[in-house]
Amino acid sequence: MNDLYGLSGLATYPLARRGMMMSGLISGLTLATTRVEAQVIKTDTTGIEAMEVKIPVGDTELPGYFAKPLGAGPFPTVIVNEEIFGVHEYIKDTCRRFAKAGYAAIAPEVYARLGDLSKMTDVQQIISQVISKAPDATLMKDLDASVAYAAAHGGSATRLGVTGFCRGGRTTWLYAAHNPNLKAAVAWYGPVGGGVSEIQPKTAADVAADLKCPLLGLYGGKDGGIKVEDVQAAAAKAKAAGKTVEIVIYPEAPHGFHADYRPSYRADDAADGVKRLLAWFKQYGAV
Repeated sequence: MNDLYGLSGLATYPLARRGMMMSGLISGLTLATTRVEAQVIKTDTTGIEAMEVKIPVGDTELPGYFAKPLGAGPFPTVIVNEEIFGVHEYIKDTCRRFAKAGYAAIAPEVYARLGDLSKMTDVQQIISQVISKAPDATLMKDLDASVAYAAAHGGSATRLGVTGFCRGGRTTWLYAAHNPNLKAAVAWYGPVGGGVSEIQPKTAADVAADLKCPLLGLYGGKDGGIKVEDVQAAAAKAKAAGKTVEIVIYPEAPHGFHADYRPSYRADDAADGVKRLLAWFKQYGAV
């Protein structure tokens, strides 16, 4: 099942047990596994605003998390695409890190309509009951709505970047092919292959030639679920279509090397990736 959705690497890396609160449709998240890992990086709110929010999408609202520097802005906006485990403390902390770097960062809980991830501890259950049932078209609309929310609350609709982790890395590829206003995208170990369905008709590789902005891909050489050659093939497809894509492979890194709440975390590679991300955003105008 994991392989069908390009997520087989997840099974190798157990997750931390943590409980936290969210507003709206998601009230919290607890991931129970055989390993317990403390989150390494903890970002405070000095000099920034950080809050749980409700993002209007059509006739409903999605819960999300929003962080930005103090002041009126507008600040450059970055969409932070979650993994498959909800907008939990790791994703929130990532938003706060972006706010400290001068960004308005928004992380929508895009799976909230389909299930309460706080009650799901099994990866297979999450994939079969939630991830596989999330239409890509709806996902793109949710991200568009998140951009609009950020722009109405101190962010910029034109100085716009997107990033994401694991399944959120796939989302980053798809959104980079969807939104012509994006300036830059950075995908962290996002699956480029996997299965397709009526509601998820294309893989990241399928849309590689349609990218609307430069994309940086950060991948682990020891990722058990994503083959380096597949990533390079997707990049080659994009470049053949005249797109700007750069792929960085960290030879000793596993899947999830940025996730500092899991045993897969690799501090040096994660720090290097963040440095490259910020430089990429700066180079292509998402600042």
